[in-house]
Formats: sequence, structure tokens, C-alpha cells
Amino acid sequence: MRPIALGALGALLVVPALTAQRPTLAPNVRQYVAVDTTVVALTHVRVIDGTGAAPKEDQTLIIRDGNIVAMGTAASTKVPDGAQVMDLTGKSVIPGLVMMHEHLYYPTGPGVYGADYVSFSRLYLAGGVTTMRTAGNVGGYADLNLAAAIRAGTALGPWIDATAPYVNGPSPFTQMYALKDSADAQRFVAFWADAGATSFKAYMNITRPELRAAAREAHKRGLRITGHLCSVTYREAADAGIDDLEHGFFVATDFVKDKQPDLCPGQNPGMNALATVDPKSPEFTSLVQYLVAHHVAVTSTLTVFETFTPGQPFPPGTDVLDPILKAQYEQGYNRIAQDTSTRFKKLLALDRTMELAFARAGGLLIAGTDPTGGGGVIPGYSDQREAELLVGNGFTPLEAIQICTLNGATYLGRADRIGSIAVGKQADLVVIDGNPAADINDIAKVTLVFRQGIGYDPVKIIESVKGKVGLF
Repeated sequence: MRPIALGALGALLVVPALTAQRPTLAPNVRQYVAVDTTVVALTHVRVIDGTGAAPKEDQTLIIRDGNIVAMGTAASTKVPDGAQVMDLTGKSVIPGLVMMHEHLYYPTGPGVYGADYVSFSRLYLAGGVTTMRTAGNVGGYADLNLAAAIRAGTALGPWIDATAPYVNGPSPFTQMYALKDSADAQRFVAFWADAGATSFKAYMNITRPELRAAAREAHKRGLRITGHLCSVTYREAADAGIDDLEHGFFVATDFVKDKQPDLCPGQNPGMNALATVDPKSPEFTSLVQYLVAHHVAVTSTLTVFETFTPGQPFPPGTDVLDPILKAQYEQGYNRIAQDTSTRFKKLLALDRTMELAFARAGGLLIAGTDPTGGGGVIPGYSDQREAELLVGNGFTPLEAIQICTLNGATYLGRADRIGSIAVGKQADLVVIDGNPAADINDIAKVTLVFRQGIGYDPVKIIESVKGKVGLF
């Protein structure tokens, strides 16, 4: 994985000038708060800092005004007078998850997506996600307005990097605008940046000139652009200036023979071609080297592809769905379970090997979940599942946690404030009843989530949306 230079964790370093302040919360948000004290001391806790370093046992961590101001051994770290003291013996604390392919909509039928801003944003936070990128917007201003409301303390959820509507050519999805040419792509990006979008996503039918123009306009404004591509290959996208590529290597069309420029051959031909590629072959290793050299990140979204793969376990969290959507997903899962083909089994295993190879070659691998497809990818629950699947790729639990925290913060350019646990950083933290450094499955045992130093009750949040998710 790409090395990241970080300062050492100080034992009792006090940082006088910090930028994050505890937000003022509206009553509808405050009802889910479990801890809201100016000074909080987390004592006798295991700290897994998100850098990949070994856990630090029996630590005390001091939060003041939304920031981490001191950390060290419990024996040597003084608890300030008046602090709320929480004895976390036997528990771990990790950085808040920074997840990079999330959505605020859910499949309600074949090719139909319904917005769910309330329950999705709540479930992300309850699952330990304190920062997320929407990575695709079919709600227009709604996504931007929700991000602003969360920042203002009037809505509940993570900090949102709000992606503009998809930057795309002709599309079967009626919610998407079809670009006319590269000049139109530049105007599209400029319009949505002025409206408040903080990132962009190219989609399957964009052309190379359009992608180049969109990337140029985004970069001029200090913003980033990712892509779920098909008409443009990964190598061509790197040349066009893209910052990130979605879905691991599942949707790469670089290996399709006789691919026509700027035309999508279809996802099935692309995946069929990918299935023939040896991850150790020069054609794949040279692509990885090209992406690394061009500083292009790759987003792993194993959770959505797992739901298409026979033999994978039933996904977590479906009990919170609207009953009709829950039954609909169960029927789909049972159909897939009866599928005797090996296509997706082979593709899932292949992509996992490719993602590991990309990271080992020095690429910045980040993570998300993509709650689309046929359903079953439930916010919060799926983010925890993504970490488990990364360990199945061959990453250690500590590496998987880093991918889901510090790597995402690094991509966003916010690693100085979030993504790891260190004195001087924002107190975005997840308290876990167990040790995910030893058993990554413990990452699902979330007991408390701090965002900007305010602790939220995940059980209470989940109960508020149970039985409504997908349509709330």
C-alpha cells in the first residue's frame, strides 16, 4: 500500500489552535446523542489508529471541543477535571470510516431507484461512517442540500462529499443528462460546482474529450473526478486526468479486443474479457503501473458484486428494509443462490486478487459499498462488510481498516483532520466492543460513534428507521 507519512502520536501534547468545533445540533438530531460534553476521556481503551500500525493497549484519549487533544497510556495520561470519563476496558476505538462509493438511493424495482435521504444517512452514521462520498447523484440538489443540513446540525449523518449528477453521454437512466460535447462537459461541471457539488463522477457513455474537459474544469476548481467507465478504458481515463476509478477492475474495458474508441462494448463483454486476464500477466501489471504512475486511485466495491455471486452469505442489515423491499431482495437472493454458473464466482475472486496487486504495487486503494444493483447492500452494515471482504482479499485487518479510513481521507485531501487517530485531529471515532485488529468481524460491534466529538447511539439510530429503509 502507498506509504503515508504521519507524525508520531503524542502522549500529552495539547494543541491550542484547532479548526473543528462541536456543532450546534437541532432537537431532531440531538435525540440520538449519547455523549455531548465539552471534555470527554476515553480510558483503558485499545487504540487502532488507522495508519496500519499495531494497536496500542490500555490508552486514554482526551477529546475537547470536538478534537483529540491528548493521548497516551492510561497510567501516564491525566484526565482533566470535569471531564466525562468513559471506561472502555475490553473495547477498541478506530477512526470513523471514510467511505468513498455510497449513495442516497436504493433499487425499488428493475432499473428503478428511489431516494432515501433520511434512513440512509442515519444508517451510515450508525455503522461507523463519519465521512462519505456519494459517488453518483440522481437527486440533483437534494444530495447537496442534505450535505449542507448535516454540516449545519439540522440533519443526522456523516460529513458528505456531495457528488454532482453523473457526467455522462446517452444513458438508459432517465435521471441522467446526456452531454452534447466537450464544451458541454465543461459547462456541466462548472454549473454544478457553482451549485455546491464537491466532487464529480463520469459514467459509462462519456467520451474521452468530454472526460478530459470535465477533469480539467474540476481540477481548476480544486475538485476531483472519479468514474464508473465503459466507453473509456482505464488507461485512457488516466491520460484524461481522472483521479479515481470505481468498482475495482470489474468494469475495466482495457482488455476487450477490437474495442471501438468512445463506445461502450457493454458490461458483459467487458467482464467476459476481464475473466481471461492473468493478474500476473504483463497486460495487467503494466496497467497497474500506469495507474500508479498517474496517481489514479481505485475504489473497491466488493459488497455490491458479492450480491450477484452464488454461494456468498446473506448480506447483513436487510431486516431494516421496508417489508416489501426485504421480500423482494430475498427472492432475488434465492434466485442467485440457485445459479450454477461460475461467472461471478470467478470474477469476484479475480477482482480481489487484482485489488490486492494494485495496492501492493503502491496504488491508493479506497473503499465503498454501492447500495444499488439488486438490493441487499444496506448502508452502514455494508461498510462494515466491505472491511471484512478486504481481509478476504489478503489484506490484514489493520490494512483493511486503513483502506476504509486513512486512505479515503488521503484521497479527499483531508488526512490532516480525519482518517486516523492522532493528537490534533478531529474526534471522528468508532467505539467497538471487541478487537477488529485480531478479528475483523468485530468491526460490526459498534457501540458508539463520535463525529466532531459528539457521541451518537447506533442502536437508537437504527431503531428510528427499522422497517422503513429504502423508501423513507
